[in-house]
Amino acid sequence: MTMRDESGETAIRRRIETLVEGIEAKDLGALERAYAPGVVSFDVEPPLAHVGVAAKLRNWAKVFAVFEKVTYELRDLTLTVGDGVAFGHGFGRLSGTLPGGAATGGMWVRATFCFSRIDGEWLIVHDQVSVPFDLATGRGVTDLQP
Repeated sequence: MTMRDESGETAIRRRIETLVEGIEAKDLGALERAYAPGVVSFDVEPPLAHVGVAAKLRNWAKVFAVFEKVTYELRDLTLTVGDGVAFGHGFGRLSGTLPGGAATGGMWVRATFCFSRIDGEWLIVHDQVSVPFDLATGRGVTDLQP
């Protein structure tokens, strides 16, 4: 069965599964196939917006350079699917092993994905990753659990 034969929600969940597999395999080619060419990403690191698939892949390349082994977990994914657009939100955690063997448990972030059906494929056209912050200190709160 191809993505064109599946329901929108099934195809999008499969797209996200392949995205997670690509992250854990450190496979930039697999990740590139998940994003629309003009994707706009509001990631946790500067600048405020990363525009275009090349910019998004540069972010992933930085992650892959930091981690020897990468694990990505996505929890509580909720999707709303229309005819040609969809969005989803959940909680994601990037963790893994650093060079030298030190393990890091990562932190949970809020993740939002926006999809558009382009040439029959559901591609990510926008994503946003964020952490809540403490109003009094202005610092991100990174120890929350879903």
